[in-house]
Amino acid sequence: MISIPMEFGLILAGTLFVLGLIGLMVRRNIIFVLMSIEIMINAAGAAFIFAGAKWGEPDGQIMFLFILAMSAAEVAVGLGLILQIYHKFQTLDGDTVSKMRG
Repeated sequence: MISIPMEFGLILAGTLFVLGLIGLMVRRNIIFVLMSIEIMINAAGAAFIFAGAKWGEPDGQIMFLFILAMSAAEVAVGLGLILQIYHKFQTLDGDTVSKMRG
């Protein structure tokens, strides 16, 4: 079985995390912001899997399962918030929504 070196896996995870961070900082659309957060969460999960594979322990895969559960909860809450924001403001622009008064 061919194994990917841990360094390459961590470089991939770091690259995905940086791409998600750039998307989070650049975009103003709330859907793209949530997608960028998902990319960052998956990059952290990939780092756990590569580290667990390096040491031959299942801990990385178990942590990834917890990350997937947290990610699913984040998507459910995020999409609910997006629907409410769009219903109230008729836009998904983060700058418009940040002017909420309440």
